[in-house]
Amino acid sequence: MVSDCCLSGFEWDGTPTGSEGTLASNKAYIVGPESPAAILVIADLFGWTFINERLLCDHYAKEANATIYMPDFFGGEVVDPAILKAGPPFAFDLEAWHKRNWKDVRWPEISACAAALREKHARVGVIGYCYGGWSSFQLGSSAHTPRLVDAISAAHPTWLTKEEIDAIGVPVQICAPEMDPTFTPELKRYANEVIPTKGLPYEYVFFPGVAHGFATRGDPGQEREWAAMLRGKRAQVNWMKEWLHGDGKW
Repeated sequence: MVSDCCLSGFEWDGTPTGSEGTLASNKAYIVGPESPAAILVIADLFGWTFINERLLCDHYAKEANATIYMPDFFGGEVVDPAILKAGPPFAFDLEAWHKRNWKDVRWPEISACAAALREKHARVGVIGYCYGGWSSFQLGSSAHTPRLVDAISAAHPTWLTKEEIDAIGVPVQICAPEMDPTFTPELKRYANEVIPTKGLPYEYVFFPGVAHGFATRGDPGQEREWAAMLRGKRAQVNWMKEWLHGDGKW
């Protein structure tokens, strides 16, 4: 489930450099060079207009040399980032949001966007934050023949299940903060026990002393949070470069 930690964090300053377009039938933030490689970024609940995640997309485009697409998967609903400054208690109905955006509601759009990228690009990766965690694992499932995507990276995943971990069929990276009520110690242990038995490239990157949301909403004024965010961004860039621009063999 989503929880109050999904509404905590810091809004960054900056001016995104990409443009708004469409992917499949969804509005999308698009940035980067025309490339054989594409990265589908699946946002947390702040969605496709959130400045922090658009700025991260800009970095991925430049540093991973890929075309980046971050679609709207929440039906046009935008959570006002002002809630980050207001802090708890949050005047937001997480349970209602949960029902509007549950897996079976949004999965058709998510899979359609991945399929559209597969038609256009030779290699497709997925970076998912929070809500993007379960969906990146489903996109990387071994049930898809041929594969929908070539590699995934999930940071502080939400709604992820053991069954989705069991089904993973592509190179997978997890960026895991120490404190996370959504990616629990039990799920961390399960992932680290099961994924290495799959014969897949697997990278588990642990971030001590930080909490859920660090990768997209870390506070520049907090040295540990900001350093963790930068380390996470570098890890994800390197993972995507390896599996989108490398030889792709494993």
